[in-house]
Amino acid sequence: MKNYNFERKASDLLALLGNPFRIQIILTIGEGEACVCHLETALNKRQAYISQHLMALRDGGILETRREGKYIFYRLSNPKVFELIRAAGLLAGVQEKDLPMLQIPLQVNKCVCPHCEGEIPMFEKKLHSVVPENE
Repeated sequence: MKNYNFERKASDLLALLGNPFRIQIILTIGEGEACVCHLETALNKRQAYISQHLMALRDGGILETRREGKYIFYRLSNPKVFELIRAAGLLAGVQEKDLPMLQIPLQVNKCVCPHCEGEIPMFEKKLHSVVPENE
């Protein structure tokens, strides 16, 4: 029982990341930030569904928020979470070349948040590509 605190904390973190959609959210946010409307457009899911997962990730300390007017932007609280996801992929047998890379979120059509309205640069990579296009 001496390591119960470690075991509980590690278990809680892994449980939060045990949902494939939550991993998809983290990959979409990448090393930048994204609001719910951006994620809704990028992931093609309903706002309520996304918000439930964002709340769990935020409450678990994986995501942080910042408000800008009516928008709440989500970002990784610690980029090492992404390293953990990549390590899990390797342990699961995913080849190194097929692992996702951490990148800045893309602008998406039909999203009216400040990021997609031109305040961040547009990237040419495909949104859900797990292999960098230049490889």
